[in-house]
Amino acid sequence: MIGIAQLASYIPEGFESNFDKKTRFGIDDAFIRDKLGIDRVSRMAAGDEPSDLCVRAFRALQQKCQADIGKVDCLVVCTQNPDGNGIPHTSAVVHGKLAAQDACAAFDIGLGCSGYVSALSIVTAFMAANGLKNGLLFTADPYSRIIDPSDKNTVLLFGDGATVTLLQPVGAGAQWVPTKFLFGTRGAQGDAINNRSGQLQMNGRAVFNFSATIVPTQIRALLEGENLTVDKVDRFLLHQGSKFIIDTLAARLGLPPEKVPNNLAAHGNTVSSSIPLLLEQVVSDAGIQTLVLSGFGVGLSWASAVLKRA
Repeated sequence: MIGIAQLASYIPEGFESNFDKKTRFGIDDAFIRDKLGIDRVSRMAAGDEPSDLCVRAFRALQQKCQADIGKVDCLVVCTQNPDGNGIPHTSAVVHGKLAAQDACAAFDIGLGCSGYVSALSIVTAFMAANGLKNGLLFTADPYSRIIDPSDKNTVLLFGDGATVTLLQPVGAGAQWVPTKFLFGTRGAQGDAINNRSGQLQMNGRAVFNFSATIVPTQIRALLEGENLTVDKVDRFLLHQGSKFIIDTLAARLGLPPEKVPNNLAAHGNTVSSSIPLLLEQVVSDAGIQTLVLSGFGVGLSWASAVLKRA
């Protein structure tokens, strides 16, 4: 069985304050803190590519553990905003920049907000089926590349960042293993978040209504399928769409606030990186034994999983 050994991340040093945009968009401090929950959004440097963010996340991983790039046999990047025009695939670019071995599978997964959970299922199953031992799952979806600075619906929400998850067999490094996944797609409504002529567009009300109804139903089904109750789950790591949606989901599921971490204020909604950024903070906490992850958004798609300490 393949599981999670360690995680690391990279958040760019550039930021835009949402408080500096109050006059432009006619908003106040209460809207920023209570609805968005985002004080500032991170922005990658001019000239950087998603692959550069991935490389920096891997360097951070090397500071935490003995991650030997020479032994990596699977390298996957989850992104909807790839390097350049998408050819070659970003995972191949990262592979080259890290000087990984030739005997290494490398491919991209084109998912957004639900991407980390789905990619975790895909990559762990791929590694197990093919006898692979050391995998790197990257997330890097810098929406700043396609955001219209005048669009209140997106420029206040999305921040840039990257994460990397080291995947290894149980008994050879894995600390956490996924025990159950559930997935969903509502493609007929996928236009609620889209890239039109190189600019991100989002119908925030439609996305909220979708998330507030579909996600609790899936999480309840996940818990029931694993014979779990809320009190038996240590943390619910929900996609960091906005403070309002996180608070709404927690209320509808009856979750104690202390079980629903929120890290939006420092960098915003980092799309596929939002869940692993939360996971990075708890992965080594011995007091935490059971986690529920749930990602939802672009697609419209949603995916949830249970992780248990190996």
